[in-house]
Amino acid sequence: MLKNLPRYECLLEAAKEFPDLDPSACEAFLHLLHAGDECFRAVESQLARHNITQGRFGVLMSLINNCRNDGGRAALSPAELADRTGVTRATITGLVDTLERDGLVTRSHDTEDRRMMVVCLTPRGRELLHEILPDHFRRMATLMQSLTESERKTLVQLLGKITEQAAVMAPSAVLHLSASA
Repeated sequence: MLKNLPRYECLLEAAKEFPDLDPSACEAFLHLLHAGDECFRAVESQLARHNITQGRFGVLMSLINNCRNDGGRAALSPAELADRTGVTRATITGLVDTLERDGLVTRSHDTEDRRMMVVCLTPRGRELLHEILPDHFRRMATLMQSLTESERKTLVQLLGKITEQAAVMAPSAVLHLSASA
């Protein structure tokens, strides 16, 4: 968490010692991280009121958003959930274990390939999401209310450029990010 961002003048001074430091790029990057931290904290506090973590919420959202062509819900394998949420398979196992313990998901053998396990959202999991999501969506809107519609579109375009550049620098890390979006 970034609490105190350096002033631009400090970045200019540091650039004298470190010629590769681009003060405006560094300032923009630090502000991006700070904004992300603050948004994360705002969402985290809301989820905590429902005794759920960001990781568990991501799994539930991946399951509720996974629609079949016929409008029904399709189960996801733990590997697919790991890819969609951007976590390791070991981490997804722990997340699914706690969600299953709390009755929010079930784990069963795939009907087409009994060697595979699939995870499904339970009615209780769906109820929890229906409880969480209205406030979650209001929080998103409140966080973005200081921007006009045009500014939001510009922000999305700018963040897309940053994401593309990050993909060039660390391809596998960004693939996880885009898969979970």
